[in-house]
Amino acid sequence: MSYAGAPPAARDFWVDRPVLVTGATGLLGGRLVARLIDLGASLVCLVRDDAPSSSFDRSGDIGRVSVARGDVRDQALMERVLGEYEIDTVFHLAAQTIVGVANRNPVSTLDTNVRGTWVTLEACRRSPTVRQIVVASSDKAYGASALGCTEDSRLEGRHPYDVSKSCADLISRAFAETYGLPLVITRCGNFFGGGDLNWNRLVPGTIRSALRGRRPVIRSDGSPLRDYLYVEDGVTAYVRSAEAVATMPGIAGEAFNFSNGQPLSVLDMTRAILDVMGSDLEPDVRDDAHHEILEQSLDATKARTVLGWAPDWDLERGLIRTVDWYRQHVSSARAEAREGAIELQLR
Repeated sequence: MSYAGAPPAARDFWVDRPVLVTGATGLLGGRLVARLIDLGASLVCLVRDDAPSSSFDRSGDIGRVSVARGDVRDQALMERVLGEYEIDTVFHLAAQTIVGVANRNPVSTLDTNVRGTWVTLEACRRSPTVRQIVVASSDKAYGASALGCTEDSRLEGRHPYDVSKSCADLISRAFAETYGLPLVITRCGNFFGGGDLNWNRLVPGTIRSALRGRRPVIRSDGSPLRDYLYVEDGVTAYVRSAEAVATMPGIAGEAFNFSNGQPLSVLDMTRAILDVMGSDLEPDVRDDAHHEILEQSLDATKARTVLGWAPDWDLERGLIRTVDWYRQHVSSARAEAREGAIELQLR
């Protein structure tokens, strides 16, 4: 299917629009909530567990939205929330997103990521008010596909997290094709930005190690290639995707890749972070990671031509902003105890 490009949404598109965000306590979810508040949306956020260290809570945004407490796998809850708040637009981001956790706890990850998706979509299908849905997939849905994946590349995850995203992606396409559900699917590279407190991820882990004067640990051999996308560019991608569903009816069921088109090896990304920080520390390359995708990157041509999306942040500017956030929030000695509590919450 060919498109001339998404017409721009009206300036007041989001004003007073009832929007549900699942996964608001995550890195992307918290930033998306902040953007939608600025745009004037009437927000409802599904929250399973308290996350006082998340940007959603820390920024005070939790007090600016309606909060529905519960699990995304609860069908009755999802239908009640959509009905009582007369939700118009749904951003489904809730997921277990840590690859290592998925390898250790595959059943929990599959249940959350796969069942959580079909429950959300079935609730949307039953709702008379839902008009736009954006489902968060991932570049990992492509599995071991190599560089330059397009939206037509096969979805063939091989390990628990990758499989969960392949399945959620296919389920979303099935609901769009079979029931005409007005949704689009986003497939993004690795997000980074201030507020990510999953320390076993490359960017926050490297920054915290450098702030402590410790060599950052690389679990792989440093060679895997990945896309890295600053989180604010991801937020723009999600907002633009929802607007496109509203302004381009024929777009329902489509998937879009979002990438800055500059894949880096894990080792090169680590060194880029250290350079921004002015650190001469050498990475500690352990080479003990398992089930790593060796080379993967996304071709975002479709998002650029159809949605008119392009990243606003280059890698260096995004890293400078990210490092500044961690310098403010993590570098003090008093943060040690707080971070220990955060790490326990994330296990």
